[in-house]
Amino acid sequence: MEVITFDKVWKKFKRGEKFNSLRDTIPNLFRKANGLERAEFWALKDVSFGVQQGDVLGIIGPNGAGKSTILKLLSGILKPNKGSFSINGRLAALIEVGAGFHNELTGRENIYLNGTILGMNRKEIDSKFDSIVEFSGLEEFIDTPVKRYSSGMYSRLGFSVAVHMDPDILLVDEVLAVGDMAFQAKSAQKMRELLNSGATIVLISHNLPLIQNLCKRVILLNKGEIHKEGTAEEIIPHYQNIVYRKREEELKKAVGKNENKVKIKQETLVEITDVFLHDGSHQQKEAFGFGEPISVKINYDAKQGIDNPVFSLDIIRSDNVICCSSNTKDDEYFIPNISGKGGIEIDLGNLNLISGFYVIKTSILDKDMVHSYDVKRDFLRISDKNLKFTRKGIFSPKIEWKINKT
Repeated sequence: MEVITFDKVWKKFKRGEKFNSLRDTIPNLFRKANGLERAEFWALKDVSFGVQQGDVLGIIGPNGAGKSTILKLLSGILKPNKGSFSINGRLAALIEVGAGFHNELTGRENIYLNGTILGMNRKEIDSKFDSIVEFSGLEEFIDTPVKRYSSGMYSRLGFSVAVHMDPDILLVDEVLAVGDMAFQAKSAQKMRELLNSGATIVLISHNLPLIQNLCKRVILLNKGEIHKEGTAEEIIPHYQNIVYRKREEELKKAVGKNENKVKIKQETLVEITDVFLHDGSHQQKEAFGFGEPISVKINYDAKQGIDNPVFSLDIIRSDNVICCSSNTKDDEYFIPNISGKGGIEIDLGNLNLISGFYVIKTSILDKDMVHSYDVKRDFLRISDKNLKFTRKGIFSPKIEWKINKT
């Protein structure tokens, strides 16, 4: 049986729109009077999907893709501009944990307040009260006003109330990150119990291992539209590709802006004219597969003879982490002199860099590595359809695990 149906739903917002106070409303009225209204945009565009009873649906996508908008529509916070949706069953939404709390009330009082907001009656809350408090781990502070709570304590209590509602349908938005490691482990176990009970779950998360392990089906949203739909193994690589491409564009723009800044015109003694990346077959390209051999060729033009120059190579991840760094001086590759046009090649072998986007930074320096004659930045993309997307770190060596019996 289909318990959630989303049928050709559209939702529109205005950029920067918010009306939380008179301070927000007055400027908006002024903009309308002067024809300066904010630009409108569609957060969701013709989105349709269904969720069967007992399914666990994951919704992923880059920031601004429309993920949270879907959950807010399903939870009744927002209404669509076009299209319709239906829900068949008792629903609990873990979108903003503790959103129904009142700061002046105690934890005990807020359990009853929040539980009522979520649809529980007093008798049901009474029967679950001790379990909620025990799960939260806040027994010592349950009669303290929540305004005295830390953000972690606040979230723990909100999560504890919501998951004890025993919903038919649970909407979850990145809430398994609340609390310390011990509480996160309890939260994950509670989620598994809900799964085993046959509850239907819609989960939004950037935690890809969580999506992979919990979700039977995954929807990839991008720019308000469903980009792909299928199993986690099928969809997550497409999500990563969108993220890598976006980061690639941002980096290229940033590098372009730096290169376009006004500079004092100064004739450099040595110029890096070209940087080429080659695979094991000496084919020039920018994108490589995981574990594929890579070599870098640097072409230069020395306006005059340079004694003992040092060539340097850095590979930098998109978040500015230096993955590896090498130079001819440290590697004891002595270059007595360069002049005119020439080139140097660096064989990197099988780097085994994990899938992602990288900057290749090449430099030519003086013999003491104090002055850079020239620096050039190029781009490298690593992708692999077979490598598990849950891998983290910088590189992935070939590892063998063995259990030794004692």
